Amino acid sequence: MVEANTQEVTTKKILVIEDEPDMLMGLEHNLSFEGYAVATASTGRAGLDAVKSERPDIVLLDVMLPEMSGFDVLRAIREESRTLPVIMITAKGMESDKVQGFSLGADDYVTKPFSIRELMARISAVLRRSAGVATQLSQYSFGDVEVDFEKRECRRKGREVALSFKEFEVLRLLIENRGQTITRERLLEEVWGLSAADQPTSRTVDTHIANLRRKLEGDRDRNKYVRTVHKVGYKFVDDN
Repeated sequence: MVEANTQEVTTKKILVIEDEPDMLMGLEHNLSFEGYAVATASTGRAGLDAVKSERPDIVLLDVMLPEMSGFDVLRAIREESRTLPVIMITAKGMESDKVQGFSLGADDYVTKPFSIRELMARISAVLRRSAGVATQLSQYSFGDVEVDFEKRECRRKGREVALSFKEFEVLRLLIENRGQTITRERLLEEVWGLSAADQPTSRTVDTHIANLRRKLEGDRDRNKYVRTVHKVGYKFVDDN
């Protein structure tokens, strides 16, 4: 069964595919309160039908669904559209779900239990990224580093470099906005899903930047590509 809640003032429609009634009701209420139009589905098959009939701007997709799993739904979505944003909802501790979701083309994930504030920040970030999808890169090379954004793979001198999810997303944001200064606040919002009220420190960002420099630049080229903008943030610079 698919239900839609639409308002003339809304500009974005979210399809929520979730089989837990309380969770589904809560998400519908909170998303509507935030000004989104909301369509819902409680099974994988109904969700896939709703993708076609409701034409949402973004999909919130639970992994564990009756009839079709969230992975099967995502796979079917990607056969029709490479650009429809999809945020997966996963259970706590299910790292394998996240890996599989990203390999199938998920744009982001949230882990139960999550706060509405975190979810809203992630939705906003994914929608912003999708608005510039025409300019997004599938691959990028700099120095002796090769990055494949679609496969989420990174190599340096031909050898695979193990990047955490957050490190990869920080690198993606910097490269897609190369030459522009990205504030620590924006990094925390778009990569960690934290709003201004949830940002007690920027040390988390600094630590991930340090890890990226160590893994990708080496001692000789340290700070050559990922540069610090004093008291503001970071920017990616590639002079080649």
